[in-house]
Amino acid sequence: MSATMYFDSGNLRSPLMPAEKEEEQPKKLCIDEMLQKHCGEFGRWQQKHFVLTNLAWALEAFHTMVMIFADREPKWKCLPGAAGSGCDAAASSVCSLTPGTWEWVGGRDASTVSEWGLICGDKFKVGLVQALFFAGCMIGAGIFGHLSDSSLGRKGSLTIVCILNAIFGCLTAFSPNYLTYVLLRLLTGFSSGGIGLCAFVLSSEPVGPMKRGIVGMSTFYFFSFGIAFLSVIAYIFQTWRELYIASSIPSIFYVVLVLPFLSESPRWYLVRGRVHDATNLMSTIASTNGKHLPSDIILALDDEDFSTPSDGLGYEQTCKNEHLQNKEALVGSIIDVLRSPITRIRLFIVLAINFFTSVVYYGLSLNVVNLETNLYMNVALNAVAEMPAFGLTTLLLDWLGRKPLTIGTMWFSGFFCLMASFISNYGIWKVVRMICGILGIFGMAGTYNLLFIYMAELFPTVVRSAALGCGSQAAQMGAILAPIVVVLGAWLPFALFAACGIAGGIFAFYLPETLNQPLYDTFTGLEAGVA
Repeated sequence: MSATMYFDSGNLRSPLMPAEKEEEQPKKLCIDEMLQKHCGEFGRWQQKHFVLTNLAWALEAFHTMVMIFADREPKWKCLPGAAGSGCDAAASSVCSLTPGTWEWVGGRDASTVSEWGLICGDKFKVGLVQALFFAGCMIGAGIFGHLSDSSLGRKGSLTIVCILNAIFGCLTAFSPNYLTYVLLRLLTGFSSGGIGLCAFVLSSEPVGPMKRGIVGMSTFYFFSFGIAFLSVIAYIFQTWRELYIASSIPSIFYVVLVLPFLSESPRWYLVRGRVHDATNLMSTIASTNGKHLPSDIILALDDEDFSTPSDGLGYEQTCKNEHLQNKEALVGSIIDVLRSPITRIRLFIVLAINFFTSVVYYGLSLNVVNLETNLYMNVALNAVAEMPAFGLTTLLLDWLGRKPLTIGTMWFSGFFCLMASFISNYGIWKVVRMICGILGIFGMAGTYNLLFIYMAELFPTVVRSAALGCGSQAAQMGAILAPIVVVLGAWLPFALFAACGIAGGIFAFYLPETLNQPLYDTFTGLEAGVA
């Protein structure tokens, strides 16, 4: 009887007892998911960060393309009364003239060519100093690509290369002789090689997956604007020493006025095990964008188990511990890229494409000296021609995909370079040839821009900068070859540029499409996604 009464009383009391409230379990999200659901993919924070970071591209354009104006061969004229004493104003070159019967227009200090006599038998020295600049870029891209992934981070690496650029650029203006000039250009190339890849990765990693393609394609507007603005600077400062100072001062302003306001990449924080810093930064992004990051959200890498605890504790307790504590840093290198069968094949292909792209892009940019048209106008037109290419590829990027667009832009450029190789450089045909060159750089500028996005999506966060750095090294190898090809003159440069464009398009056939694919953090996540 007592047992029955106990049972009944239990039944009577149970409706009056409050049901235990089941606590919601914390959720693990990777950065892409967190950006899409809670922070915003390209809000006010990312927009400000994007603009400030990518101003560095204009600085790279200054230090790279300044050689077009500083190392140009100025016009010359016969000295008064020298027409009958060995100076023929109709001569195609000063090499056939009697020394002392002619002079450079603009004076001896107009360019390095006029100051140090880099003509005739010494003309190869112009191509040599330009090639060594790109050799420095190749070395710097590899070193700073690795440092950007490891100890220095994206922002730290960008800070160092900008400081070095400002120092070496200004020192170049005071070069007492050709050998010192070569050394300082090599060192400037070393620092310049890391600017583009550090700026691109730093500006694109906080952007959500649906906006990453369009945003990434927009980075190169800054580079093209830098080239166009450099044409104006070079027109104002007609001597090469003044030009180097004028083109280096903006780097000082960037270091002092812009870099202190940039943030490190949350992805770099995460793969380095600094979960607390990554979470705080994501919270800042959300609040700046007018959104809120819930307290029960845990930031995780894409290779972590999102459902079950691995330590014997309850799920909730495990997540709370992870939220409060940092983790062991994940470190990757180019060796890891080569060990993985997936990324190894991708790396070899993008190295070849980067090489061919760079030969054509820098070759066409430097080849303006062979077109015998207004140098300042031609450089500015080439830069302006790149901008519609970025806009068009941005529109087509999410419609056609990365792979077809890479093939199409390379073949487009190759076709017009092939056309230019058959056109003479006389009369009205000069203009036609110049237009073919502009269309060639139009196509290759789209490829060059697209490759940064493509490579960033092909490799995981732990080695992204290293892979981009390796790709940049291949590009600099092509850039080393470009000045040598340009010196050949006549129809040959355009023919070689056409061959490179067509070959690069063929290689692109063997890359996978990455449209609407996540930006993987680890090799495990990448391999699971491919499988």
